[in-house]
Amino acid sequence: MLTDNEVLADNVHTVVPSTACRLCGSPEMRSFLDLGATPPCELFLTAEAAERPEVTYPLHVRVCDRCLLAQLPPMITPEETFTEYAYFSSYSTSWVDHAKRFVDSAVERLGLGQDSFVVEVASNDGYLLQHVVQRWIRCLGIEPSVNVGEAAREKGVPTLTAFLTPESATAVRASHGGADLVCLNNVYAHIPDVVGFTQGLRTLVADNGWVSIEVQHLLTLVERTQFDTVYHEHFQYYTLLTGQRALASGGLTLVDVEVLDTHGGSIRMWARPSEIAGEPSRAVRDVLAAEEAAGLHSAEGHDGFARAVSKVRDDLMTFLINARRAGRTVVGYGAPGKGNTLLNYCGIRPDLLRYTVDRNPYKHGRFTPGTRIPVLAPEQIALDEPDYVLVLPWNLRSELIEQLAYVREWGGRLVFPIPALEIV
Repeated sequence: MLTDNEVLADNVHTVVPSTACRLCGSPEMRSFLDLGATPPCELFLTAEAAERPEVTYPLHVRVCDRCLLAQLPPMITPEETFTEYAYFSSYSTSWVDHAKRFVDSAVERLGLGQDSFVVEVASNDGYLLQHVVQRWIRCLGIEPSVNVGEAAREKGVPTLTAFLTPESATAVRASHGGADLVCLNNVYAHIPDVVGFTQGLRTLVADNGWVSIEVQHLLTLVERTQFDTVYHEHFQYYTLLTGQRALASGGLTLVDVEVLDTHGGSIRMWARPSEIAGEPSRAVRDVLAAEEAAGLHSAEGHDGFARAVSKVRDDLMTFLINARRAGRTVVGYGAPGKGNTLLNYCGIRPDLLRYTVDRNPYKHGRFTPGTRIPVLAPEQIALDEPDYVLVLPWNLRSELIEQLAYVREWGGRLVFPIPALEIV
């Protein structure tokens, strides 16, 4: 196993083959989770496209024996996924509230004011930076998706349509100066060139600034069997240890961490330029200790996850088949990317799940990739009064139990598939 500095020294300016680790370059990789082959999870099909063949790609996560980064090979490029994107962050009320709390706490923690500069990478539709704008703090969103970036500009959030690379970061810094805070939520896993991207973060941040990265935690993914968060957009899956090593590859040092409930269990890594970073906090040492106790600081400790995943599939399929045999109707709520991993891995089709609904009108009238389940407006549930509603964005449990309280009026029940089958 390598130290952070050894990972960095081996990887800088090195192009590695797709079969090798994208962080340290090692060819020694072991299987972690093989979910077969699925289409890209956010490519919802029009009615016309649903009648045509569909391309699928292997969905097989491997762990590097050397640096321990869990990763997917780059089967698809970010340009294929994010140039036009189906996900708009603002459709989740709880996520917008979470973003506001982050802005409030960051302003207090870092002493941000009207002379400060904040950059968000992968800023989506302005769900977070709108709160920065409201405080009259200078900011910029960097968002590659044309359609969601336009939605941000309509909210008054300055947004550059671009992918973050060392070159685009250099251009932003030349135009705007270094950022006091560079923040990114649920994007660090979406980057195949993790070293170049991290170098871009270092270029964006001022020499005395801060970088905040929120990402799903591999520890909770394993402990709570959250296999549906594996999809082609997510090129890597981080423990705090591998996050620390990835940051070091671009000249950033982890100094603090927060453990969060978002997305079923996330970490928020706080990093600074390595020249000024100082010693990591007690929280960093505590989380690293918890990961080590769970076995995730060794390659062998990642073994066995696939068996737990199979049980989740078997239990859900047994429920759906029994419901169909009993003449019960089951529909879905939500059409998130994670839901499409679940549907495809389990082999769920419209005979078991008649349709699903989503608040995002972009998806209405389309079909889920691979499984071709119709996506309708949320009002359809009240019209049909189904017996069961399968909740696909289970990470929004509290929010959706409240939103779907009306299902009880006709005796309907909610079904949560992860971490284990639960009927509410």
